[in-house]
Amino acid sequence: MRPRLPKTEYLRAVEAIREEILNGEVYELNLCQEFYAEDVVLSPVAVFWQLMRASPAPFAGFVRWHDHFLLCASPERFLAHRQGQLISQPIKGTIRRGPTPAEDEQQRQTLLHDEKERAENLMIVDLVRNDLARVARTGTVRVPELFGLYPFRHLWQMISTVTADLRSGTGLAEILRAAFPMGSMTGAPKIRAMQLIEHYERSRRGLYSGSIGYVGADGNFDFNVVIRSLQYRQDTGYLSFQVGSAITYDSDPEREYDECLLKARALLEVLGTGIE
Repeated sequence: MRPRLPKTEYLRAVEAIREEILNGEVYELNLCQEFYAEDVVLSPVAVFWQLMRASPAPFAGFVRWHDHFLLCASPERFLAHRQGQLISQPIKGTIRRGPTPAEDEQQRQTLLHDEKERAENLMIVDLVRNDLARVARTGTVRVPELFGLYPFRHLWQMISTVTADLRSGTGLAEILRAAFPMGSMTGAPKIRAMQLIEHYERSRRGLYSGSIGYVGADGNFDFNVVIRSLQYRQDTGYLSFQVGSAITYDSDPEREYDECLLKARALLEVLGTGIE
C-alpha cells in the first residue's frame, strides 16, 4: 500500500494545521490520508469476513454497487433514532491495547487521564450537542456518558454518548442536514474545518467518513461512520483505505502519524501487506 500523502508532507501538514489553530481558524481538525494499491485482485466477500475476524466491529457493513465495494469495520455510531430519541456516539481518543492484562489496564488509564484526548472528545461532544439541538425539543439534549472507554481488538477508544428528544414533525432529511457530516470526522467549528480539510488533504474522501445504515418502516434508523474501511473497484483493481486523527494545538506530528497506522493495523493484517 502506498501513501497518497508522503509521511514528510503529512508531518508538515500537521504543523501547518497547528498554526491555523494558533491563529484561531479552528479548535480541532480531523486530518485524513489515503493509502492505495493498483491492479489488485481479491474476493471482496472473503476479505470482508477476514476483516470481521481480525477486527470485530459493532457498526460493520458490506456494500456492493456494481463494481464498487465497501468493506467496513466501523466502531462508531453516527446517529440513531429510537422511539423519538436521537442517539449519537462520537469517538475521539485512541490508544493501543496492552499485551498483558496489567499493561492493558495501564493503557486504559493512560487514555482516560490524557488531557489532549479528553479535550478532543469534549470539543466534538459540544459540536454534536449543538447539531442535535437544531432538531431537538428544547432542553432535551443530554450527555449520559462522557469519556467512556471501550476495548476493541487492537485499541482502546474514548466514546461519548449524546442524546436528544426529537422535535415533533421533524423528518429524516432535516435530521441529516442538521447533523451531517459528523463532527468527529471534521473538527470544530465544522464549516471552517471542512474548508481547511479541502486545502490540506491530498485525496477526496468520497464514501470514507460518510455513513451507511438503515431506516425502518417505523421511522427508527441507525447510521454508522464509514471508517476502518477498505474500498475496492473490481473493474480496475484499485484498492484503498483512509485513516485520520484529530489535530489540536497540543498534537505531536509523529504521534498523530503513529495513530493513523494503529487504526490501519487490522486492514493491513487482513491484506497481508505493509506500507511502502
